[in-house]
Amino acid sequence: MIFINLILLICMISCQNNNSDENASDEILYTMPEESEAHEGTWLQWPHHYQYGLTYRNEIDPTWVTMTKALVTSEKVHIIAYNETEKTRIIALLTAANVSLTNIDFKIYQTDDVWVRDNGPIYVRDKNGNLVIEDWGFNGWGEKADFEKCDLIPAKIGVDQRRTVINLNNEMVNEGGAVEIDGNGTLLATKSAILNTNRNPGLSQADAEAIFKTYLGVTNVIWLDGVAGLEITDMHIDGFARFGNTTTIVTMNQANLLEWDVPQTDINKLYAAKNKNGTTYSFVYLPLTQNDVVKNDGTNLGYKGSYVNYYIANSKVLVPNYNDANDAVANQIIQNLYPTRTVVGIDVRNLYANGGMIHCVTQQQPL
Repeated sequence: MIFINLILLICMISCQNNNSDENASDEILYTMPEESEAHEGTWLQWPHHYQYGLTYRNEIDPTWVTMTKALVTSEKVHIIAYNETEKTRIIALLTAANVSLTNIDFKIYQTDDVWVRDNGPIYVRDKNGNLVIEDWGFNGWGEKADFEKCDLIPAKIGVDQRRTVINLNNEMVNEGGAVEIDGNGTLLATKSAILNTNRNPGLSQADAEAIFKTYLGVTNVIWLDGVAGLEITDMHIDGFARFGNTTTIVTMNQANLLEWDVPQTDINKLYAAKNKNGTTYSFVYLPLTQNDVVKNDGTNLGYKGSYVNYYIANSKVLVPNYNDANDAVANQIIQNLYPTRTVVGIDVRNLYANGGMIHCVTQQQPL
């Protein structure tokens, strides 16, 4: 254990020092694979009671069990457990649900919360095609929540996988849910979640675009303004607009986007978006839930749910469901978009009460 901790410390120091050699330039150094490309596995940070208590953990445990059950027949599932006690508890939950452990491995890392999309590793390929981890800055969405444990996760995974880690903590705070890429050189994001003084004070739009070009391999950035302060993420893009593939944007119709509090000017920009070659995208429109979301215990959240925050696995697509009439409608639309994959509806009502859905709590590791 002492040896492992020493290696981790050395790696973290090395990662911190490599910033001077890896500063953003006009050159593309790394390219991020699009989510629908083949995965080696999916990362999950399992809920625990050490931060927000037993009720929080117990209410959302079933969502993780259901996600894991769907994913194990698609790819490996890398589960981050808070400690050995939690690992034992998780195994018991999965065993009780008849989930095979064959395709699952566990990592013991302390975490603040479950949002691995935002704090976890971003896997990219270098110029030689090698898969490496990028460790972007994470500060709890502008220091709105505890983040210190989660911020260490990419470096810890890099040590365990003996994989190169590119430390970008001093370059940019950037959550995975704040950016969408089409896999063909275009990135979609909101300024409110990136060019925000609570994340990146003094960072200009040009600075951000240079960083994205160098480390994600994009040359075309579609900026929406977003709305800062509306909710904890300052309007992450993956709640209302995603790239379904290299030519398609998945979003909502104008009325639903307005209900999601997307400004009309942003709606206009989104619908007029073009790829790096100047070609307009095709659009797929998902509904909001028909009714306000009601938790499993009957608590009405007072707002509707989005289906855009789905996750593309190798053979499955995990779609947030809400025990709502529009679940079937959204599931079928997404099934039509991914005919070679099987759509699995995942009940996210209790998770949604805490601000997120399926895409927020999953992170892909490409082949």
